[in-house]
Amino acid sequence: MKQASKNLLEGVITSAVGLVLWLFTDGVETPVVTLTKIGVVLMCVGGVLIALGLFQSARGANSVGRG
Repeated sequence: MKQASKNLLEGVITSAVGLVLWLFTDGVETPVVTLTKIGVVLMCVGGVLIALGLFQSARGANSVGRG
């Protein structure tokens, strides 16, 4: 699997898990950090991974002679 595809897949999964945490764990209390805040952080990390994967795939499509 290419690195760009791997980053896209990881980003989508991470964003989906973050979205589920953000939407459905509003009433859950944890000692240090709320699960909704963790969900927002995971969505941000997933967005960065998706952007990185898109950048890598666009850069890989334009470069000639690279493997």
